[in-house]
Amino acid sequence: MDWTKEELDIFRSLDNVDRIQAFLDSLDYNPAYECRSPRWVMRRRKAHCFEGAILAASALRFIGHRPLLVDIKSFNDDDHVIAVFKVDGHWGSVAKSNFTTLRYREPVYRSVRELIMSYFDFYFNTNGEKTMRSYSLPLDLSMFDSRKWETTDEDLEYIGDRIEALHHFPVVTDKMLSGLYRVSQAIKDAGLLGSKPEGLFKPQ
Repeated sequence: MDWTKEELDIFRSLDNVDRIQAFLDSLDYNPAYECRSPRWVMRRRKAHCFEGAILAASALRFIGHRPLLVDIKSFNDDDHVIAVFKVDGHWGSVAKSNFTTLRYREPVYRSVRELIMSYFDFYFNTNGEKTMRSYSLPLDLSMFDSRKWETTDEDLEYIGDRIEALHHFPVVTDKMLSGLYRVSQAIKDAGLLGSKPEGLFKPQ
C-alpha cells in the first residue's frame, strides 16, 4: 500500500483496538453525503459513521486483522456500520458514532449476532425508540483492493452499495416490536453525551 510517512506514523500509533477507537472518537463529524477513503479521513480529521468504520477496518488490517465491516439496519433512524475483528475466536468491534453507546465492544462475543445484540438496548433515536432491526454478515474489504479503497480519492459509495445488497438477518419479530419500551431518560442522556447536533438523526 502506498502510504505516506505521515500516514504510516498515524497507523503505527494505532497499535491496538483501544487506540483505534480513541482516534475515531477524536474525529469531527462529517455531515456531507459522501464516503471517503481512510487517507482522506486522516488528512481532513473528520468522518461520519461509514467513513469511520472503513478507516477502522484499515487500521485493524495494519495490526493484523482482516478489514471487515458489518451493517446494522434500523427503522426511523440512521443505519450503523461497524468494523469487526476476532481474537481467540471471539468477536469485538470499533465504530464511529455520535451516540456514545454505539462504539467499541470488547472481543468477548461468540458470534456476530451475539456482538450485534449487545448494541440493541442502546440503539435508539432521539425520541428514545429502540430502532435496530437487522444486520449483515461481515464484508471483507480486501475484495476492493484493486480499487485502492484505502488511499483513493474516488468516492467509496460502491462499498455502501455492496454492503446494502448483502442479506440482513432480522433481530426482532413483529410481536417483539409491539412490546418494546422506550429507553429511560438516563440511558438516553448517556447515549447523547458528547454528541454533535448535525450528526443526529431526527425521527419522522
